[in-house]
Amino acid sequence: MQEFIDLINSYVWSPALVYLLLAAGLFFSVLTRFVQVRLFREMIKLLFSSKESDRGISSFQALSVSLSGRVGTGNIAGVAAAIGFGGPGAVFWMWVVAFLGAATAYVESALGQIYKEEDQGQLRGGPAYYIEKAMGQKWYAWIFAISTIFAVGLLLPTVQSNAIGNAADLAFGGSGILETSLGSVTYTKLITAVCVVFLLGFIIFGGVKRIAHFTQVVVPFMAVGYVLLAIVIILMHITALPGIRMLLVTDAFTPRAGVGAAIGWGVKRGVYSNEAGQGTGPHAAAASEVEHPAQQGLVQAFSVYVDTLF
Repeated sequence: MQEFIDLINSYVWSPALVYLLLAAGLFFSVLTRFVQVRLFREMIKLLFSSKESDRGISSFQALSVSLSGRVGTGNIAGVAAAIGFGGPGAVFWMWVVAFLGAATAYVESALGQIYKEEDQGQLRGGPAYYIEKAMGQKWYAWIFAISTIFAVGLLLPTVQSNAIGNAADLAFGGSGILETSLGSVTYTKLITAVCVVFLLGFIIFGGVKRIAHFTQVVVPFMAVGYVLLAIVIILMHITALPGIRMLLVTDAFTPRAGVGAAIGWGVKRGVYSNEAGQGTGPHAAAASEVEHPAQQGLVQAFSVYVDTLF
């Protein structure tokens, strides 16, 4: 299984794809005349401009739904992995992919709005919709839809829930081990898993409205709490800050770190962290009620800044 996953990983995260992701972000940035800079103030202004309706959610709720998946394991374990494998310079390239990825997020979310549909009184949309409608490639839309269900429904929650379980194990200690056909698991981790599944099921089976109502309350506290903790840690080590800032930039281009390793791991972790270009953000964006598709595109571009830069 490990060899099989490594083989797939070597193709999925080949150097060609890493540079393609950077090129796509640069392409959309140039095409939109760097919308992530020009309309930055407009992004903040639009956060609370739209309101929830019977068929859709507000811009802020869509932002919260997107951030609920972006702020988390990718920001903590992902950054640690990037530095461990790619050196401190990988953080610099995470910033670069976030800056360029904001334009990608703008484009994919605006497209989600343009090609959204109303189904059973609710707004629906995403990459599968505009791949079929705009590109006329229904077969590719099916591949994307099935891949997304598998990835977002099974793989990503597994990574997140495993991280929660490991954190609970470290915090409370493993209280006994249960042997299963899939391997051993501590009772602490098992109880944590049951609680997570119960809460998650209660939220997601209420539909996009319940998800939006939950995330608009929880996500701001989660994100602000994360940033405040980071600020406290920085202040505790403020004397080391100038050297760290210099190291992040200089190491990004040194032969010692290896430009390829720094760029590769920075881009990989950056994309996992902010999800720009993955096609997950447009689903929430398409469900929002806005006057113009570009408005939600700008809000989703701001979410990349919140996640990876802030």
